Amino acid sequence: MKYKNLGRSGLSVSQLCLGTMNFGPETDEATSHAIMDAALGYDINFFDTANRYGGPENFGRTEEIIGRWFAKGGGRREKVVLATKLYGPMDPWANNRGVSALNIRRACDASLQRLQTDYIDLYQMHHIDRATPWEEVWQAMEVLVAQGKILYVGSSNFGGWHIAQAQEEAKARNFMGLISEQSIYNLVTRDIEREVIPAALNYGLGIMPWSPLHGGLLGGILKKQDSKRRLEGRSKEFFDAKRPQIEKYEAFCESLGHEPADVALAWLLAQPAVAAPIIGPRTQDQLVRSLKALEVSLSAADLATLDEIFPGYKTSPEDYAW
Repeated sequence: MKYKNLGRSGLSVSQLCLGTMNFGPETDEATSHAIMDAALGYDINFFDTANRYGGPENFGRTEEIIGRWFAKGGGRREKVVLATKLYGPMDPWANNRGVSALNIRRACDASLQRLQTDYIDLYQMHHIDRATPWEEVWQAMEVLVAQGKILYVGSSNFGGWHIAQAQEEAKARNFMGLISEQSIYNLVTRDIEREVIPAALNYGLGIMPWSPLHGGLLGGILKKQDSKRRLEGRSKEFFDAKRPQIEKYEAFCESLGHEPADVALAWLLAQPAVAAPIIGPRTQDQLVRSLKALEVSLSAADLATLDEIFPGYKTSPEDYAW
């Protein structure tokens, strides 16, 4: 496993980030603990979660599962770079949502309790909060840093303008601001290339792509026996629209001698600003299979072919101006 600094920070994170969204809703606690132990065994030190993970009726359950795993000791907490998120409502009460100073304080304390730890390495805003001014956000985050409850701040699902605005406001306060941005990014969904990645490169943020296989559509869907079960609703509509490209993609992966899922992850690792794609295994086997992507080396010609199959975007305004 190789490591890189997360954005411009001195924080070293593994090339792959263990996403825990399935822990609880899809994966039971014992298996979740086994996956986290296996991840450490493979030198994955970067774990991502959120306060709402756990299912609609069990917000916070995923953090609780991780907390009980930390409580087993053995250096588990010390070995992990822990990232969690806040934004969405945890209950019907008006102030238990967003990134107001009040909710930042309450949400952080609640996450710390569920996670059974006294600090969070990377505290991320799950969405932009247009109703809260940046001076309020940064003042609240500064307090958490001063208290030792969080070490770094990250964003998720921000636009390029949001990143610029956040960083300029932080700079005016002599505060470090954001070090990471978590966005949907994969071969078929490349919108962040227009403005988010340029902003991240300019301000020193590491990109953490989520949905690297686009819900399994880049994971060899044509060959999988369970493809009929997976292709329903919006996924089926998307697949029908992209089928010619996916056919070319899987044929190209076969010519390289690699599985489509491994090529998709390897492509992300070759992109500017990308720090660590987020993988979300439901089983230990899925975790182990994800590691094969680290063995894939894509040449410049290979990357060019993938761009031909799944065209990306130029940096704005060139993308739409000429």
